[in-house]
Formats: sequence, C-alpha cells, structure tokens
Amino acid sequence: MTPRTPPAPAPHDGSVTSAKTRRFVLRKILQSGTASTQHQLVELLAERGIRATQSTVSRDLKLLGARRRIDDHGTFVYVLESDKRGAFPADMVVSVQHNEVMVVIRTKVGRAQPVALDLDALKLPDLLGTVAGDDTVLAIPKSTRRTAHLAARIRDLAGLA
Repeated sequence: MTPRTPPAPAPHDGSVTSAKTRRFVLRKILQSGTASTQHQLVELLAERGIRATQSTVSRDLKLLGARRRIDDHGTFVYVLESDKRGAFPADMVVSVQHNEVMVVIRTKVGRAQPVALDLDALKLPDLLGTVAGDDTVLAIPKSTRRTAHLAARIRDLAGLA
C-alpha cells in the first residue's frame, strides 16, 4: 500500500478569507465614513485583498452594529453605531467575571465585537485593550492591581452591579 501524499496547499494569491480579519478591515473602512453602499464596501475590501460577497458584508455589518446614516454633506454612508451613539450596549452583556489578570465579558451570541468596540471607544483609564470572539470579550487591564476595579466599572456600565 502506497502512503497518501497530502494535497499541496493552495497558492496564496494575497486574498484574506478569515472572518475575523475581514471584519477588522471592514471596521477600519467604516471608521473612514466613505462607503455609501454594500457594493462599495465589497470593492474596498477587494482593494485590500479580501474577497467577500455582498451578503457576507451585509451579515458583517449587522454583526458589527453598522448602520447607514446621512453624513455632514447629506450623503448616506455606513458608520459604526458605537462611533456615534456614545452609550454602552448594556443589553448585549450577559455577565462580567474576572480573575487576577483579566476580565471576561459574556455577551449575547454575535455581539462581542460591538461590545468590545464600545469598550475601546470609552477609553477607560484602566483598560489596555480588548479581544472579541463571538460571545466573549477579554478585557485586558493596564495593571493587574486594577483588574477588580475594571471589572466593577464594566459591570456598572452593563447594569449588572
């Protein structure tokens, strides 16, 4: 019996297909406030080497909490709600727990990224940064001595205190 040879990896053509990476780039595009249609967003992603369909972009926009709004020039553009609303999405947070080094925020399914975006936008003095999955956000404190304080602040923002 001849051993099977694993298939050769597909050549890398510069495109990125990771959903996490695609949403990260889409967030950056939305922050520029220049795209007025989903078709434009697909094209802007393609310019950055990311292939996506309009329906994928539509789902990503919903996941990221993006909305179509009128800008200062009277043109419709897609924007991140977290950039405009200034309020923490407390209704999306299920629980906030911490240990000595990190705060874990459980959210409704698919809502971790908008929660993380809003936390980052708040620029809390004790928050170094966030990492978002699908329903979990890791909030990393600037100092491990302030982890409990950061958790309490996030609980307060979420109305869980």
